[in-house]
Formats: sequence, structure tokens, C-alpha cells
Amino acid sequence: MFTRNMSYCTTKGYKIILVISLIVVLKLSFTYHRILLQSFKPQILQISYSEHNVTFRDSYESNIKYISEEKDMEINQIFNTISNNISSVPFRHLNLTTSAKMSRAKILSYRQQYCNGDSLTVRVDMFNYLGQRKTYGGDFLTARIYSTDLGAAASGRVEDFNNGSYNIHFILSWVGNVKISVILYHPSEGVSALWRARNAGYKNIIFTGNFLYKTQEIEKVCGFYLESQQEKCVYADKRDGEFFYCIKPPNVPCEALISMRSKIHHHSYLTKSEKTIFTKSNIGVEIPRDPGSIAVTNCQRNFTDMKPTCRIGMPVPYPSGYFLNNLWHSNFCNLSSFEPLSQINECLTGKLIYLMGDSTLRQWIEYFQKHMKSLKFFNLPGHGIHKRYLALDMDRNIYIQWKKHGHPFVSPGIYSVKDCAYIAREIDGLPGSPNTIIVITLGQHFRGFPLRLFIRRLLSVRKAIERIFQRSPETKIFIKVENSREINTDVERISDFHGYIQYLLFKDLFKRLNVGIIDAWEMTQAFASYNLHPPETVTRNQINMFLSYIC
Repeated sequence: MFTRNMSYCTTKGYKIILVISLIVVLKLSFTYHRILLQSFKPQILQISYSEHNVTFRDSYESNIKYISEEKDMEINQIFNTISNNISSVPFRHLNLTTSAKMSRAKILSYRQQYCNGDSLTVRVDMFNYLGQRKTYGGDFLTARIYSTDLGAAASGRVEDFNNGSYNIHFILSWVGNVKISVILYHPSEGVSALWRARNAGYKNIIFTGNFLYKTQEIEKVCGFYLESQQEKCVYADKRDGEFFYCIKPPNVPCEALISMRSKIHHHSYLTKSEKTIFTKSNIGVEIPRDPGSIAVTNCQRNFTDMKPTCRIGMPVPYPSGYFLNNLWHSNFCNLSSFEPLSQINECLTGKLIYLMGDSTLRQWIEYFQKHMKSLKFFNLPGHGIHKRYLALDMDRNIYIQWKKHGHPFVSPGIYSVKDCAYIAREIDGLPGSPNTIIVITLGQHFRGFPLRLFIRRLLSVRKAIERIFQRSPETKIFIKVENSREINTDVERISDFHGYIQYLLFKDLFKRLNVGIIDAWEMTQAFASYNLHPPETVTRNQINMFLSYIC
């Protein structure tokens, strides 16, 4: 019995020793690995730390800060390049600013008759209200040629000699009596004032956020910059450096923000004297020209203009096309030989189309649904015209979605922020495929804010496009640049000068990507639509150009 108990004790003691040994080994192993992990620095961060107990959050925040600083440098470089090319003229008196009525436009090397395909150059010499010749450039001019009875029109390319003289270059692309229009939209003194005012701050437009928490509905001021010392909700996309703020309601979580609306703030960064430049009679004034029209005939010439097939990634010249019979014809690719809209159902079969942007792109999905009889809207939950739109053709397996872009979205009507995301994040959420098509537009809602905000957004979108091309090179992406709009005395928030700068910037930043450009700016300038939402004729031609790339 004693021996048996000794054997049992020996066995039991052995097991205890074994367990203790295992615990010691595990503890030593854990300590070793903890030290090893603490000293390990992930290569993806590529940032040095002075302490070994840096948490992942600290590492992430440091990495984001490094990326943000690098992006801020790029934004500043782009901004400074633009700023250096914009007139910087101090305003002294209205009489010393450029006067459209005192200025003159004349045709260089005028002839009694021109041939279809010829180039035409118009010289513009600028004078102030006192009749004195201007000695510097920087005026914002728009120009077009047109034949109303033919449904024909084209834009002109403005060349600034920076001495008060300009050459405007046109391509004569149809036969008939062609009229010439040159408009002084803003004088150089106005351009300087608008550029300074635009980049002075964020007070032109204010946002009101609606928080819903249990039974409470609370409205608070929101925006990109809030001077209030009250506690704020921060809605941040730290990767892309995007920040939006709302005053935080007491005892309400920031996640309770559900909707937003905006209104024009009666605030101006323009001085009282500068505002005299922007009276209604001084905006968008026609410059007298002599002669006001020319005759174009169909001369006999032995050449054939063979254009390549329209394809994504082609460089887009200016002017890039013209209207004839209210149909847009391309100057650089073979669009005019057929109308892709006639094949729209076959062309879009099996396609997933994502429209990302503002209401000028919502016009596309409305046009699709109107003219594709089997395409039906799916009634998604939400309220107002800015909710997400979805149209489906179940027989042809066509999926088309429109979704508004993220802040800023300027609208007096209430819209949901729960289905609102930055375009870069929307693109990141798509796997991409040969049948995936993304169309992007940005611009109209950014005009009332400093340009750096717009530059940052474009850089984020460009990076997102590069990422989707890495995982799906066959995904098709289009940029519909913003269009011109109505002439309005609210120049600080919606002037076409702001739109023109954004248009040039968009084209420049995306020209090296394999994307298709839909030049809505040039189309609306040529058509002289003067409407935020262009007429259906313009929308139809935008879509026709889009289809020519993919059909």
C-alpha cells in the first residue's frame, strides 16, 4: 500500500513538475516574442520611432501625417503654378478697367470668302472706359462662331499676349454664313479680385447639419472651417486629408448626423469698390467686331481627312469639335460617321455604369431612362432629387447608378449624408472589370471654395483611378469636365471664371491617365447654353461622345 502510494506520488509529482516547466517555457517564449514584436517596424510605414512601445494607431497616424505633408506640398505647387499665371492687377477705379464696348475685334488677313476647313484668327485689342489702350492681359474672354439656321457652332482658342491684345483661333468646319462672337466675361482687374477673394476663406457658403438621436432632431452649423470654440464633430478621411466639421449637439453622438443642406451666406471677400466691376451690365458683354460674319464655301480640295476611331486615352485638343445640325462632330476622332446613340441598347448590354458627381451627371441617367424603353428606375429609399438613382434593364443585364459626390454638395434642399461618400472611396469600393464603366464629374459645387480644396479632391480621385487600373486595367473610366452655366452677379460663388480654372486643372491632371474626356465645357461654350443644367441637345451629344468610345 505504501509502495503504491509512493508510485502514485512520484507520478503526481512528475506531472506537477512537467506542468510548471511548460508554464516557464511558455512564459519565456511569450516574453521573447513580445520583445521581438516590440522591436519590429513594419516596412510599409518606413518611419523611424524613438520608442519601442509605439502602438499601431500611433504608427498609422504618423504615416498618414507623412502622406498628408507630401500631398500638401504637391497641392501648394499646383496652386502656385496656377496663381502665377493669373493676372494680379490692383483695382484703382472702374474707368481704368477693361471695357468691352471700347475694345475692338477684327479678322486678321480678312478675305471675301473662306473654305470649309480653313483656320480663322480674330485679333482683339482691349481698351479701358477712358478709351486708353490696355497694356497688360489677363482678361477672361470667351469666343464662338455659329450659324443658328444650321444648328452649327464651335468654340475658339484664346491666345493672350499679356499686352492687352489677344488672338482667337477658330476652325471653320461647315459651309454657310458664319457669325463671330467675342465676349468679355470679366476684365483682368475683376479676375484678380475674384482669384484673391476665392482663396481668402470658406465663409461664402454655410451648411446646416441635421442630427437625429432617439426623439431629438437638432440642427447645427457645419463646414470646412468653423471659428466657434464649441465642441465639434470631425468627419475625417485621414488618408486623403479630407476634413468636414459640425458643431456637436450636447449629449448626442456625432454618428447621429443624417442630413445636410446649405445656403448662401451674405458675406463677401470683395471690397466695396471691387464689387462695382461685377454689376450685371459689366458681366458677359459682347465686344464689337468688324466684320461680324464671314462666308464659308465648300472649296474643291484634294485631301481626305481620315480620323482614327475614338478610343479612351486619346489626347483632346482645343477646339475638339463643333456642332452641325445640333450634332457634335469631333475634330480628333471618327465620331461623325455614325451616331452611337442609335445602338445604345446593344452597346450597353452587360455593362455596369457608375455615374459619380453632381446633378449635371444625373441628367445622364435621366436621359438613359427616358430613351431606353426597357431601362427602369428602381425605387430606392430616400427623399429629394439628390438621393441615389438606380436604373436596371433585367433583359439586357444593364446596371446604371448615379450617386452624388461628397462634401461640398451645395443645395438648399435637404439631402442625406448617409449615402454620401468621396469619389475616391467609391472607386476603391469597386473591383472593376472589362464591363465596368465609371463616369466622374466634379466642379460646380466647388466654385465657392478655395481652389486648394478642389486640387486635393482631384489628386485623391486620380490616385483612386490609378489603384483601380492596377487591379483591373480593363475598367473604363471617363471624366466629364464641368460645363459653363448662367451669367450671374453672384460671381464669388458661381462665376464661370472659377469653372474655367477648374476645367483646365482637371484636363491637365488627368491627361496622362488612360481615361476618356467628355468636354462638356467646350460643348456648352459652343452651344451658348448659359444654364447649369444644359438642354437635352447638349446632354444627348455628351452621351453620344461617351458611347463612341465604348461601342
